[in-house]
Amino acid sequence: MGSQDPVTSHTLPPTLYLVVTMKLSNMRPLTVCLAATLGALAASQSSTPVQCRGSFNGTVGNGTVGSEQQISSTTVRLVNATDANQGVAVDGDHFYSIDNFSITKHNKTTGEPTLQWYGGADGPIIHLDGGVVINGTLYAPHSNYPTAPETSSVEEWNVTTMEHIRSYSFGVNRGSLTWIDQDSTGTWYGTFANYDRVQQGQTQPYGLSMNTQLVRFSPGPESPFQYISQSWIFPEEMVSEIFSPMSNSGGSFGPDGWLYITGHDASAAYAVQIPSAGSVVIWVATVSLPDIAGQGIAWDRSIKSTVANGTLYGISRESRQVVEMNIPLQTCQPNYTLSVGNVYGPGRFVDPDAE
Repeated sequence: MGSQDPVTSHTLPPTLYLVVTMKLSNMRPLTVCLAATLGALAASQSSTPVQCRGSFNGTVGNGTVGSEQQISSTTVRLVNATDANQGVAVDGDHFYSIDNFSITKHNKTTGEPTLQWYGGADGPIIHLDGGVVINGTLYAPHSNYPTAPETSSVEEWNVTTMEHIRSYSFGVNRGSLTWIDQDSTGTWYGTFANYDRVQQGQTQPYGLSMNTQLVRFSPGPESPFQYISQSWIFPEEMVSEIFSPMSNSGGSFGPDGWLYITGHDASAAYAVQIPSAGSVVIWVATVSLPDIAGQGIAWDRSIKSTVANGTLYGISRESRQVVEMNIPLQTCQPNYTLSVGNVYGPGRFVDPDAE
């Protein structure tokens, strides 16, 4: 804003942190506690560093890939699971391997399968993309991928009986729903994915990856997902260098309050933050997840995590295995703020053309 002294400086607090899982070619996955803003944020915008404790020092990345602090994860075990093709869900006693139209319930301790729901290739359930278990119900995002036009729904199962119990349809709306989860306040979030890939038998890209949207749902009388109260797109760098030609495939809120989101076939986790202004999420951090390959993930929120670590479940589609991982939790507090401008009094006004 030139050399003028502002009367006041206004910053707005963020409402959410997220972590997105992907990797860049020829580069190791990395993690930061904090990174500079990307995408539509102007270079003149300043930020307040996150206050970190423990092993995090609050180092600010410069907004380029490779400028972040590296954090590693540890694989605890790999469990063979025939349905480990799209994602996984987890509760206190079981985990659930998820394929396009089948879900298998496994004993969490032994890994043994106990029940399977199977919809069949000719049924109305076409393409599940993971799931989350809340209060005895498995909620799963569903779409008609890769057919057109893109349609989506949320499907529900009773985890005791594994019977399908309910469906909420979005019809043709924003893209293909690939994940849903609640934050600590019970608010639902999800992503409607779009793709640069031209699907078989089609002539146009499947929605374009740049149109992928993170959304916040609001409940209505007919559905907890009846309204979309806000939505955001991802930074251009993330879309072009990481998502394309596919998209964001999974997401789950961790016990540290961050949201971890996966790419289609990636082995890293990227943190982004909902912006205090504008519509482009901010790319914040990266964590290595070497034994998964994108797709759906699920934090085990049924166990009390230590101060330092939590348990995350993912899948290896290639080996058809569920992967249990020990992940260092973020110790940064959600107080990262962005400058959205200054207020100037008479005689101190700034000429925009002079910038």
